[in-house]
Amino acid sequence: MCFPIEEVRKQFPALNRTYHGRSVVYLDGPGGSQVLKSSIDAMVKYMESGGANLHGSFPSSRETEQIIADSKQAVADFLGAHPQEVAFGANMTTLALAISRALGQSWGEGGEIVLSEIDHRANVDPWLLMARDHGLTVKWIEVDPDGLTLNLENLDSLITEKTRLVAVSLASNAVGTVNDVKRIARRAREVGALVAVDAVHAAPHLSIDRDDLDVDILLCSAYKFFGPHVGIAVIRSEVFEALRPYKLSPAPEHFPDKLETGTQNHEGIAGIKPAIDFFDTMGVGENRRDRIVSGIKRIEEYENQLANQLREALSQMENVTLYQADDTVPKTPTIAFQIEGIKPQDFCRVLADEHGIFAADGDFYATTLAEKLDINKSGGWIRVGIAPYNTEEEVERFIEAVSAVIR
Repeated sequence: MCFPIEEVRKQFPALNRTYHGRSVVYLDGPGGSQVLKSSIDAMVKYMESGGANLHGSFPSSRETEQIIADSKQAVADFLGAHPQEVAFGANMTTLALAISRALGQSWGEGGEIVLSEIDHRANVDPWLLMARDHGLTVKWIEVDPDGLTLNLENLDSLITEKTRLVAVSLASNAVGTVNDVKRIARRAREVGALVAVDAVHAAPHLSIDRDDLDVDILLCSAYKFFGPHVGIAVIRSEVFEALRPYKLSPAPEHFPDKLETGTQNHEGIAGIKPAIDFFDTMGVGENRRDRIVSGIKRIEEYENQLANQLREALSQMENVTLYQADDTVPKTPTIAFQIEGIKPQDFCRVLADEHGIFAADGDFYATTLAEKLDINKSGGWIRVGIAPYNTEEEVERFIEAVSAVIR
């Protein structure tokens, strides 16, 4: 497969880093990707040119407003939405907390919400807290601890006329399972329930179309797809219009502004469009949306090739337990595993200090899944993830390092 890996790598300055005399291999992308030079440059340019707050009658204020508008259009093209449905915030978690608190005001006791056992807590606890505060019942889509997929066979009894909202991730940040969100959303639509999707982990790896998924609230964060730490919420217009977020009295009543409380991270927002432009340049098509979709599919093929190579090698090693769904289930290029007799934190420390390879350990806030798999008593998972800047040589270096540590 022809993939311009050298041209891709030139765009990420962090790849020049060395540690203990070795070039660094970044396999920690599921926790946050490295940042594009174009995104870094855009943030620096904004600050060097003179930043400003909004609604001023001077150039730097108008330029800030234009940067925000351009970034929202880019996000809309990235996720298949409309720019006026895009809101920015500190991070996905903060946005989810604000949205859940706003929605809860209109839901009285007796209603129900449905959550997922495979999710990151950022798409669990905001809704749990809202349910606690407003007297809603919480129900769960269970995860199969053997297959590492959600059990969707009882959706009709889980999602009922009492259901107000269903929250689920597009892909598991811990084990990479891609969930059947369309099937879940279809059932939610039948009973008039809202659907909130955590797409933080999926966004760098999968082409996302909000309308095709048929969801109401889509959350992600630019630092997972080669940009800065800025949270992103895409909320369907009719839901956004009815939303009543907590805000200051003089703040705008119209959306998306009413969700964007306080002064935003303008320099961070300046870095979002270049990050999305990366996908654009990787694809082909007559418009940006088509090029983004094409570019992500090209990246997905490359990443999956490397991930499959890594999975195959790990599956053949003694004392290694892989945590992954079977081959019939789509997955992101994220691999979670344990090594018998070796604590994950110790392994990751040796991997960095002796091999220059950066990987992460822990439960990664997927605590319900971790508890069901009983992995915390042994230190959680070791997790590695493939990004488009990783190479086959780096994967081979990782495989050799794992073998060395086990020996």
